Amino acid sequence: MAPQVLGRALVTAKWLSEAVRAGRVGPSLRVLDASWYPPQERNARQEFRERHIPGASFFDIEECRDQASPYDFMLPSESHFADYVGRLGVGNDTHVVVYDGDELGTFYAPRAWWMFRAFGHKEVSVLNGGFKNWVKEGHPVTAEVSQPAPAVYKARLNTILLKTFEEMMQNVGSLRFQVVDSRPEGRFRGTELDQGLESGHIPGAVNIPFQSFLTETGHEKSIEEIQQIFREKKVDLSKPLTATCRKGVTACHIALAAYLCGKRDVAVYDGSWSEWFHRAPPRYKVSELKRNKA
Repeated sequence: MAPQVLGRALVTAKWLSEAVRAGRVGPSLRVLDASWYPPQERNARQEFRERHIPGASFFDIEECRDQASPYDFMLPSESHFADYVGRLGVGNDTHVVVYDGDELGTFYAPRAWWMFRAFGHKEVSVLNGGFKNWVKEGHPVTAEVSQPAPAVYKARLNTILLKTFEEMMQNVGSLRFQVVDSRPEGRFRGTELDQGLESGHIPGAVNIPFQSFLTETGHEKSIEEIQQIFREKKVDLSKPLTATCRKGVTACHIALAAYLCGKRDVAVYDGSWSEWFHRAPPRYKVSELKRNKA
């Protein structure tokens, strides 16, 4: 695959600022702020109202999810997604650029990127470095909230990019696909609580904390560096791969990193540890803490 095609999964702040200045944000190019923060820490929607990239709309991950699910941020139905993004002015041929305002540079944007891909969208990119670096580089911000004209969107779920609890359970025995867990090492090993939840991991999973793929500035590392990270963890990008985490968010960093290396078919276990902890039998929850207590 040609590098320029794969590179479309990321766009630079320079590229986007030129597009903004040239007035290209509209039906063919939509910019979405996909920020989310714990409510007690920051208010993503309020921060968006105060300043954002000119022409951007707010992609509310709380609204664009399966509201009936007991687990956080599960994918919505095709019709829910289509209706939601259509109201943001996104059509099937729109190039969508997603970003967030996390201090790391990028946190939730890869989740939005993966959601669009899961529903069959072809042109979707993450702003490399996020809003933090957009501001740091001196690009324009505004408090003016644009009202994009609604678009018609047709969503079709690509099940290749999604894994269910049942498929993950079957894989514990069959090992048909590799599993990479993007949580911090302590949560993967089970030695520290995961937002109040006992932690641990799915049998056979490999741990690559998602921040491994980010530079100190919050940009994606080079393709060569990313390939080396996968190699060191003995993850074979030529074979089937599924990413997991706490609630299906940072797992999307694994999918994005692999995509940059040419692997476009990484699946995400949407329920991730939130679902696994509540539904899997005890023997399928690997935790060093439990072994130490035994």
